[in-house]
Amino acid sequence: MILNRELDVHAGEMFLVRKPKGWTSFDVVNKIRGVFHVPKVGHAGTLDVMATGLLIVCTGRKTKELEQFAGLEKEYHATMVLGACTESFDAETPVVEVHSTATITEDMVRATVDTFVGYQRQLPPMWSAAKVGGKRLYKYAREGITVERRQREILVRSIQVTRVDVPEVDFTVVCSKGTYVRTLVDDIGRKLGCGAYLAALERSRIGEYSLDDAVSIEDLVQYSIHRSN
Repeated sequence: MILNRELDVHAGEMFLVRKPKGWTSFDVVNKIRGVFHVPKVGHAGTLDVMATGLLIVCTGRKTKELEQFAGLEKEYHATMVLGACTESFDAETPVVEVHSTATITEDMVRATVDTFVGYQRQLPPMWSAAKVGGKRLYKYAREGITVERRQREILVRSIQVTRVDVPEVDFTVVCSKGTYVRTLVDDIGRKLGCGAYLAALERSRIGEYSLDDAVSIEDLVQYSIHRSN
């Protein structure tokens, strides 16, 4: 692990961090900035507040490499709930639509999910950090404003359904930069005719970098304490 050697965070380090649920990606950046007293810190590839998993964080001169990490392929483990929709497409906002799942079978779920493999156009959700007119979309959403957005081309390389227990479905997706898994879930739900929202999301891989090799926030704090003693 990265913490078994002396770190030089001011010159530049890359951390593989396990982001906890309830933290923003910027919370992680700010924590590392405070723990190591280093002014220059950045991350590659935002994770939503409710999401957990791998976040690449760089300090010092290493921040110049952040863009190359952001463009790498991502892998996620996710749980979606069928039969309901939310404005944010995940569990962060209340359910606004409820539909019956009585006719939804496992075969239907698997067949529908399979149709989303490949290149496709995806519209960024209003509840997202994407910008329109220099303003984050979620700020418009909080004001009850919907703005025009441009679709983006994404690649869903693979989707593997790992559990179907209607209304819950677990799956693993490998996808390109810019893919919103919660938008994918909303699209799947609408194609099934019953709606769906994202209930849980964990990023397990970014390119060749794995969550298995990541350290926790607590690990970083303990390392800093040990180094200062």
